[in-house]
Amino acid sequence: MLHLQNIFVYQFKNYLQQSFQFNENVIGIYGNNGMGKTNLLDAIYFLCFTKSYFSKTDSNIVQRGLQGMRIEGNFLRNGEAEKIVCIIRENSRKEIRRDGEEYKRFSAHIGRLPAVMIAPDDVELITGTSEIRRKYIDTLLSQLDHQYLQSLIDYNKVLQQRNSLLKSATDRGYLDEALLEILNDQLVKPGKYIFNYRKNFLQHYLPSVSKSYLQIAGTDEPIVLQYNSQLQEDDFEKLLAISRQKDIMLQRTTTGIHKDDIELKLNDENFKNIASQGQRKSLLFALKLKEFEALEAAKGFAPILLLDDVFEKLDAARMQNLLHKVCVESKSQVFITDTHKERLQQALENLHVPFQLIGL
Repeated sequence: MLHLQNIFVYQFKNYLQQSFQFNENVIGIYGNNGMGKTNLLDAIYFLCFTKSYFSKTDSNIVQRGLQGMRIEGNFLRNGEAEKIVCIIRENSRKEIRRDGEEYKRFSAHIGRLPAVMIAPDDVELITGTSEIRRKYIDTLLSQLDHQYLQSLIDYNKVLQQRNSLLKSATDRGYLDEALLEILNDQLVKPGKYIFNYRKNFLQHYLPSVSKSYLQIAGTDEPIVLQYNSQLQEDDFEKLLAISRQKDIMLQRTTTGIHKDDIELKLNDENFKNIASQGQRKSLLFALKLKEFEALEAAKGFAPILLLDDVFEKLDAARMQNLLHKVCVESKSQVFITDTHKERLQQALENLHVPFQLIGL
């Protein structure tokens, strides 16, 4: 079981200094927009992932006009106490500590405190670019397999170096062929591991998402989710050789697992082009629920679930189904925000489980 007992935030987003106690597994957080509901969930997410869910750079999470920030959280993980401290120093140095010991690599922390976030803009998982769907898959698989996460880190580092080499070759009018071959070799190993892991995992995962969608949407219109990768077409080394001239001309790497996508189809048409708002919500719900279930199955305990303002995005029936699944069946610790205290309180009372309300 995973339970966050309390959290302390200092100079994090709109919080100058504040602490919260969490006495139950189900915590409702209410208040007007701009009061810090989303930021509190993001602070919890930061303790689990060593980064913000909403901000790409750490500089954006430090309160405006100030330097440095600190988040502390005390967890119970399978009955054992665990203290996590996340610090950004005044010189922008980032530190993550578990029980007083500093991590040498932040990646070693990923997966220890599994969590799933559902936020209003997550519908972009359906309607947005392939990058958003890759991030969804990577966030899940990185919590399941440390070698996957390390391969992803290695791949992105080499990819950046290879792209820099291609760009500088155009600027200088000369390409270092030997260095390009070295970078190709360094890209292939982690690329193949990521491809094979994604392929094997998604082979069973995507059909289960489709099945869940049918139940949630209450329809018999089958949706097809398909993993697409250039590495399905040929060997990675060969693909890099074939795309070499194109890469040089475009000054970037055009082949690899960084181009992978999950194709979404309904009645043989692109899902996002024809799906109603309700269908999109149903698919988002199915994706997030399966992410939750996959983590629970792998870890042996339910991940923390962070639900940000989801009453505006899910109708009452879907909302109640979701809450029953995670709060009653899985006994996950759930943090849920809403602008309406009465609506939130009523939804939680309907679960017939102990809950805590926090007003901001």
